[in-house]
Amino acid sequence: MNKNIFIGDREISNTSPVFIIAELSCNHNGKLDLALKTIDAMHEAGADCVKLQTSKPDSITIDCSAESFIIKGGTLWDGKTLFELYQQVYTPWEWHEEIKNYVESKGMVFFSSPFDLKAVDFLEELGVPAYKIASFEITDIPLIEYTAKKGKPIIISTGIATEQDIELAIQTCKNVGNEDVIILKCTSAYPTPLEEVNLKVIPDIRKRFNCLVGLSDHTMGTIVPLGAVSLGAKVIEKHFILDRSLGGPDAAFSMEPAEFKEMVDTVRMMEKALGKVTYELSEKVMKNKQFARSLFITEDVKENTIITAENVKSIRPGNGLHPKYYNEILGKTFNQQLLRGTPLTIEMINKE
Repeated sequence: MNKNIFIGDREISNTSPVFIIAELSCNHNGKLDLALKTIDAMHEAGADCVKLQTSKPDSITIDCSAESFIIKGGTLWDGKTLFELYQQVYTPWEWHEEIKNYVESKGMVFFSSPFDLKAVDFLEELGVPAYKIASFEITDIPLIEYTAKKGKPIIISTGIATEQDIELAIQTCKNVGNEDVIILKCTSAYPTPLEEVNLKVIPDIRKRFNCLVGLSDHTMGTIVPLGAVSLGAKVIEKHFILDRSLGGPDAAFSMEPAEFKEMVDTVRMMEKALGKVTYELSEKVMKNKQFARSLFITEDVKENTIITAENVKSIRPGNGLHPKYYNEILGKTFNQQLLRGTPLTIEMINKE
């Protein structure tokens, strides 16, 4: 699996900045002007990328009110049929090119999640630089295979996936020669309770599947993305809405602009804090070594005075002899007269 992937001009690797995706989803509420205003806010909030969902209701399900097609189970959408929900979340395909051009004019990356083969072909014509496979499509192996054959990076969410589902999805991409795969830890609960997030899976995915890893998050607030970054996530995806009071199927678990900006800012601070693996001390830290402990003369002594716990102590500052020699020098004698407050050196001690 590749560990250095480019989406447009953005590098995603273990040493690159975190790639932050703002998911528009259906938060345009069927209005193109609202979609464009939302993209303005995404840019101002610091998003690297804007993502859509490219589907039509009849490419996901059928218009049927049989029991199997009615949503239930305590979701935000209980009582609707699947077809009714996907009618509501639909983003008109005729908007895509204008949205793509607008996103790219802001210096951000644009791509989408296709939900059938026709959507892949449509996005190929638009020239998207990558594809996202949504959580509920991770078992749609024909879709993954067809998408992977396009040779673009594939980002796959794992919201409903078992370990075997993830392995099969990755292997499907590999089988057609596509190793530019990024796996996003995801929990398909909307919004997601913190106790169901399981961020510790992130480093395990990276190790188990030898791939770049990220987070597709549906919790509220910024703590989960921040934790994900600290555990190695190199992609963060969050739903974005101008104002949750606008309503809509995804409004309840989408971030408003100020919240998204706070997330971006804290992620960038976390990146600085994570730094690199090094045991070298910075110049600033070296200056503070003056506050370390070392061995000092704490009473005036004469030549041949015996070194005791009273006349030599481990104290601050740090420019005396290392305290590791303390027990070794006790009982030996000084070879010169020394004043209280003198930093001890090995040369001040008789060798016998």
